[in-house]
Amino acid sequence: MGFRFLLFLLFCVTSEGVVRGVLGAGGLACNWGTRSTHPLPPKIVVKLLKDNGFSKVKLFEADAGALQALGRSGIQVMVGIPNDLLAPLASSVTVAEKWVSQNVSSYISKNGVDIRYVAVGNEPFLTAYKDTFLQTTFPALQNIQAALIKAGLGRQVKVTIPINADVYQTDSGLPSGGDFRSDIRTLMMSIMKFLSDNNGVLTINIYPFLSLQADPDFPKEYAFFNNTAKPVVDGSISYTNVLDANFDTCIAALEKNGFSKLPVIVGEVGWPTDGDPNANIQDAQRFNQGLLNRILAGQGTPKRSAAPDIYIFALIDEDAKSVQPGNFERHWGMFNYDGSLKYPLDMGSGKSLVPAKGVKYLPRQWCVMSPDASTSDPNLAQSVNYACSHADCTSLGNGSSCGMLDAKSNASYAFNMYFQTMDQRNDACNFSGLSVITKMDPTPTQNGTCRFEIMIDLAKSRTRSPASPSAGLREHSSYKVVMGLLALVLVSTLII
Repeated sequence: MGFRFLLFLLFCVTSEGVVRGVLGAGGLACNWGTRSTHPLPPKIVVKLLKDNGFSKVKLFEADAGALQALGRSGIQVMVGIPNDLLAPLASSVTVAEKWVSQNVSSYISKNGVDIRYVAVGNEPFLTAYKDTFLQTTFPALQNIQAALIKAGLGRQVKVTIPINADVYQTDSGLPSGGDFRSDIRTLMMSIMKFLSDNNGVLTINIYPFLSLQADPDFPKEYAFFNNTAKPVVDGSISYTNVLDANFDTCIAALEKNGFSKLPVIVGEVGWPTDGDPNANIQDAQRFNQGLLNRILAGQGTPKRSAAPDIYIFALIDEDAKSVQPGNFERHWGMFNYDGSLKYPLDMGSGKSLVPAKGVKYLPRQWCVMSPDASTSDPNLAQSVNYACSHADCTSLGNGSSCGMLDAKSNASYAFNMYFQTMDQRNDACNFSGLSVITKMDPTPTQNGTCRFEIMIDLAKSRTRSPASPSAGLREHSSYKVVMGLLALVLVSTLII
């Protein structure tokens, strides 16, 4: 497979996401996702952001707890609008005015939240959506802009649409050949003109990891930033990493269509740590450190020397997020679900990444497979299946952090994740007599990355965001089907 074709493939692959970070323009930025069964208290998250120098954050929805905690924090906020709200917002300016009043104006005036952007939809033009949001995204954008103007926020709050990099492409395989996808080119021209006329910005999501994950022949070094990859020569420019090449493909598309001055934000870019053989601590640390280094240095791209805003994806893991794209979707965080460190990062000026403070946990106890139980027990398969259909077992997949556990430890992991997800209720460790509660940590000592979790104590934490866990479980109707399939794979491992 030719390298140019691989580069073209990269331009057509991406996902969901967040952070921004030109130090000279105001600091670092990241995504804060809230699809978790046991979310960190919002005030702890805001403290975590500030302790690590993040002055900008993107929310995927107008989460009440998060927005309240961000009030008077000094952190600039991008508030997202989920795709399922695009149709009602497109249908009526009145609906858009109500949304802006409830989710923007009130938080600015009552809570002192520094909202700078409203992100209308999230990658709504993905080919996988089969044109579902093609007719509603632009009208929703127009109505939100009209509502912001009516609320007196037209200059303070800018609109954007976070798009996946598959909206543009290059027939030549080089960034200079960039143009918008022919099937949505007319729509993109209308959106670009509207953004330009209203001082809006274009937001693009770039995922080198997904290109590597999708194609085993992809040149891995091209995903990183240390200039060791074979360069892609485009005229007088040599590209040695995906981020520059992808970003400049978008810039070329804008220049080709008369929008060379439209501001562009990188809304999501990062590297997951689990759920796939390519998702691991070492590569995530390498990628994010390289990304941070260029952000802190204010480095732009060959076509735009001014550094773009870059939102790192993501701040924290989300155990209730959809796994439809892959099990790695729950592991994009620089931090674990509880704000603990996954790996060290140099944050510049002699500062290191620091963990969350003040987290309250459930008691130190775990649900594990009973020493007296047998892996040949006929109830084991359905028990593991049940546990993994209602809790996060993505770390047990092939090539994942707990993928090499023996049969009993495999079952114990599944039982414990269910037990913790259900707040350690006694009846949540009742798997047909196969399980027991123990106070001895079952985390394997020979594997430094596999963790037998203890969840955050929600009863001792501050207000829990009401929409977070249920929203994550409802995000895709295929959630339980996917997790059931994962459980079947795990069960087959047990039997073997």
